[in-house]
Amino acid sequence: MPLALLALAVGAFGLGTTEFVMMGLLPDVASDLGISIPTAGHLVSAYALGVVIGAPLLAAVTARMSRRTVLIGLMGLFVAGNALSALAPGEHWLLAARFLSGLPHGAFFGVGAVVATGMVAPERKARSVSLMFLGLTLANIAGVPVATLMGQHLGWRATFLGVSAIGLAAIASLALLIPHDHAHTPAVGLRRELVALKSVPVWLALGTTVAGFGALFSAYSYITPMLTDSAGYADSSVTLLLALFGVGATAGNLVGGRLADHSLRGTLFGGLTSLVVVLALFPVLMSAQWSAAVAVVLLGTAAFVTGSPLQLMVMEKASAAPSLASSANQAAFNLANAGGAWIGGLALAAGLGATSPALTGAALAVLGLGVAATAAVVDRRRVAVSPGRERVVATHLPEQAEAVRY
Repeated sequence: MPLALLALAVGAFGLGTTEFVMMGLLPDVASDLGISIPTAGHLVSAYALGVVIGAPLLAAVTARMSRRTVLIGLMGLFVAGNALSALAPGEHWLLAARFLSGLPHGAFFGVGAVVATGMVAPERKARSVSLMFLGLTLANIAGVPVATLMGQHLGWRATFLGVSAIGLAAIASLALLIPHDHAHTPAVGLRRELVALKSVPVWLALGTTVAGFGALFSAYSYITPMLTDSAGYADSSVTLLLALFGVGATAGNLVGGRLADHSLRGTLFGGLTSLVVVLALFPVLMSAQWSAAVAVVLLGTAAFVTGSPLQLMVMEKASAAPSLASSANQAAFNLANAGGAWIGGLALAAGLGATSPALTGAALAVLGLGVAATAAVVDRRRVAVSPGRERVVATHLPEQAEAVRY
């Protein structure tokens, strides 16, 4: 595996840290700015909104630029957003800075995945994506806890300055390690990128992401009350248990990348099926502390086994113009975050019990399996109807073209 993947992982580590650290800093931010915790919660939503808007928008407007340049520019925007967060004089300025910080998130992962797969042999593509995502999962183990402790002892502004420093390290890594020859891939332009999104298989892959990761966030958004109310853990133990989730997510991400290189769709179906089983067992697993800890690890593992396969599937379905579709998958991931949390909250509000969000998550995972199965049927029918059909895709030079079979 090329060393350049380390640069992408460093950027992913910074993005993952700043995305999730706000949850642990909400009380400190609320107290310092003189606002309520629910109002401070809008800072989480502002970042997610930035991801959803920025992912397709920035990928589209940078379609003709060198991907190496795009990655460095996106990380520069990330540094600016976090630095402005640290300097924000009030709530509204901080909201704007958090939105700005979220804008490059999805586009970085989307374009980064295209660059990562372009630097390895075809049989290692999923593994290369999983190594980039390794930075995101490691952020849940080390980045978020350390950044939260920094905020609690040095002030929340120090946390965002620290995250800015990670971004600067990522910029240096990208500039040093991303080779120019792999970065200058064929410039397809905005029109071709948009045409790629008209594909039904692309939308089915995006739908699988929304349903599959919606299942995760339906349960994970309310994991703290499950651990305290059902399993009997003290509030002080939750941080360590959330680190266990990061351990499971890291393991699932690495295993999923390796398995997907052998069977992309098989790994996807296996991961979603495992997620259904784990979430369905949550009411039983949360009845004792030891089994609750196991459940947290299994949840991270089962969910992130599907991460690399889903990212790679979207890119393959939009092979003529993968950057926009790949970035759109990150927007789908954040829609899953918001939608899953909302659906899980409905179950809690209905008085169905502390573990009810896990059961709604299991239902969403079943929906994800259904969408994935529909995508498989559509693919088989397309091959059966036109097994030899070819499409011409432009390469670097206008006078050249290559036939791409699909």
